[in-house]
Amino acid sequence: MIHRIRSLTLGLAACAVLPAIARAAEAPTPVAAAAPVLGDYIILVNNDLGMHCMNRDHQNLSILPPYNDLQAQVIRRGDATRLPQIVSTGVSLEYSFPGNTYSVGKTDFWTYAQSLFGVALPPNVGLTGRTLSGAFDVVDGIYRADGIPLTPYMDAAPNVEQPYQLAQVIARGVGGTELARATPVAPVSVQVTCVSTGCHSSENAILNAHSDAGGFNPNNRPVLCAHCHGQTPLTGPNPGTAGWFSRRIHEKHSFIDQTIPGIAGCYKCHPGQQAACLRGTMATDHGMICQDCHGNMDNVKSTIEAGRIPWVNEPACRTCHTAQYGEPVGQLYRNSRGHGGVLCSNCHNSPHAEFPSREARDNQVMIDLQGHAGVLSDCRVCHGVNPTGPGPHGIMAASAVEGEIFSAAGRLRVFPSPAQIGAGCRILAASSRPQEGRLLVFDVRGRTVRMLRGEQGDDGSAVTTWDGRDQQGRDVPSGVYFLKWDDGRVQAAGKVVIVQ
Repeated sequence: MIHRIRSLTLGLAACAVLPAIARAAEAPTPVAAAAPVLGDYIILVNNDLGMHCMNRDHQNLSILPPYNDLQAQVIRRGDATRLPQIVSTGVSLEYSFPGNTYSVGKTDFWTYAQSLFGVALPPNVGLTGRTLSGAFDVVDGIYRADGIPLTPYMDAAPNVEQPYQLAQVIARGVGGTELARATPVAPVSVQVTCVSTGCHSSENAILNAHSDAGGFNPNNRPVLCAHCHGQTPLTGPNPGTAGWFSRRIHEKHSFIDQTIPGIAGCYKCHPGQQAACLRGTMATDHGMICQDCHGNMDNVKSTIEAGRIPWVNEPACRTCHTAQYGEPVGQLYRNSRGHGGVLCSNCHNSPHAEFPSREARDNQVMIDLQGHAGVLSDCRVCHGVNPTGPGPHGIMAASAVEGEIFSAAGRLRVFPSPAQIGAGCRILAASSRPQEGRLLVFDVRGRTVRMLRGEQGDDGSAVTTWDGRDQQGRDVPSGVYFLKWDDGRVQAAGKVVIVQ
């Protein structure tokens, strides 16, 4: 029995390509452009993941139900004499989805909810009792709306998937007076079908392939995968009688690492056929793909075998960023708070959709607040004025950054140093695993400037070349840069002086 389903507290029934991907390293700085006219309150709101998934059809097998989440903070703006204040009392928050007002008929979930989850649900009511409009709850000072039964189909086009649904979120004060509003994306896709991608001939074939599993009857339908295969959003931290769903899926499909390497292989299962859900700045501006954070299929499987709990233990921003720009150890990015207690994702957006996103809809919340897309960087949005002193992430002394990076066990060989922009330098690490490793370049403030891959050198070392340019190909300023190599077994550090 799935205990969290029976009590209608599923948690985060959602799907993402690579939860908890790294956030952008640039610390927000004041901008000269005039900000939009804002009132006394603002709403910072986002979805907890870059993409939620659901089955459209549940009559044979069901991986995930319609279940979406929004999380928000309301801030009373400051001024020259008063700091901004996060408020969670005296203000109510409500959500709706203009143009997407019903779900029954866009999916057959309600036909099979009783068989799958043991509950009889009224039409358009989700597993937590929510509908497509309603009020947020306040949990630990955060406004939350969990379990919204949203589908990716607008009322006017119920058969055309729109994965990036726009919500309307309104803050109201005493008496119902509107204080502020925002239009965040609530992403959802049905592009998780094993058949439409051409991988499996039918859902019957998938179920029949389980016939050797003890006690499993492929004809007893509909089948909820989480009844046997643990999924933390549905079952809590319980691997189930047949092992974690994530482990089994990646184990059975590990051959894709060779036949369809890279993100194309991930998109055979995760929403990528049209949705292309990996769309944040880490992907579009820095060229990162799923494997850069999660490793390949075999790595996902083997780390779970070694004790990692899917959804609970995931890649961290601090893996590629210095501690000043990373979340606390043992805490997921999507749950972390930063400057003034603001959720990291309220400034940087959801994992896999970090600002600026490829999708214009994702960026709208920031355009409405500060007049341009990208990470929240205009201090006036919350403070009302440009304050003095350090802002989000602060400024680290170069000595502190150097000390953190040089805590790595080994040392890199770097030549020449100083190095000229364009000519660059060669970096050698005593590593026999160049394909598994990466070299990170940091400036003296601890911001990540570049990520590079190595190749095998003639002497058996991993060799990396850096041309003195950042991830966008721009010349970096003259100065000292710190280097860190990590291949999962060998860590080493070094530094180089770059001159124009």
